[in-house]
Amino acid sequence: MPDPAARDAAEEASALSHPAVTPDVTASYGDHPDQLVDFYAPRDRVGRVPLVVLFHGGAWRAPYDRRHVSPLADYLARRGFAVASVEYRRGTEIPGPRGGGNGGPVAGRWPETFDDVAAAMDALPGLVARHLPQGDARRTVLTGHSAGGHLALWAAARHVLPAGSPWRLPAPPELRGVVALAPIAHFARSVELDVCGGAVLQLLGGGGESEARSAHADPAVLLPTGIATTLVQGRADSVVPLPVAEAYADAAAAAGEPVGLTVLDGVGHFPLIDPAADACAVVAEEVAQLAW
Repeated sequence: MPDPAARDAAEEASALSHPAVTPDVTASYGDHPDQLVDFYAPRDRVGRVPLVVLFHGGAWRAPYDRRHVSPLADYLARRGFAVASVEYRRGTEIPGPRGGGNGGPVAGRWPETFDDVAAAMDALPGLVARHLPQGDARRTVLTGHSAGGHLALWAAARHVLPAGSPWRLPAPPELRGVVALAPIAHFARSVELDVCGGAVLQLLGGGGESEARSAHADPAVLLPTGIATTLVQGRADSVVPLPVAEAYADAAAAAGEPVGLTVLDGVGHFPLIDPAADACAVVAEEVAQLAW
């Protein structure tokens, strides 16, 4: 049996070894430098095709941006999809003991991370019409990896946010579905397992604010959504372990909304976004099943 730490390192190295792929077009959905969308046109396709909206992971932390999933975006474009890869504001540096920025990156920014995802989703139909006319926004599938999987699930659940939420939609978004890849989908279970070094509590701000904010941010309490949802998860994932996805699936079932859960044996966290891995083909097939 391979050493789990060695396997994790090898999988991460493979996923991050691919050169960043330059998008066909980059467009802004706001004034902040991180409010950007990269568009990848479908390869070798004639006519309009489904749109895949991709949210990158990285524990909502600043060092991780959309470039590391650009090979996945290109892979999906080569499979015939129009792809929109969304950037959003992430965490800042934790102040060090003398006020410097050497305390490490904190996860997420409240409320800016959620402001950006909502703004990007609201702007996408117009941006797609202008910059990616091959993309059919009426056939949209959301996908995302890790923290990005959380954001994809959240974006599909805005119509069930608590009343008064600034991000709430009056009706369900027009989506074919969500394919969430090893998502941070259940906050309580993620906190129990200390997923990504306390990232969930950092995202929520910690202290007494966390519980109130969780009602607006935790996909596991924003159920049922009425949106077709599939989770893809590696059984050997030690970054966002399988029990997190299972807890979300259980919460959905308890709310009367079964979700798909595809578990890949012998697969960790990173092969899901690695075009060189067999797991990536599974991801593309799950997207295709909803999109087409």
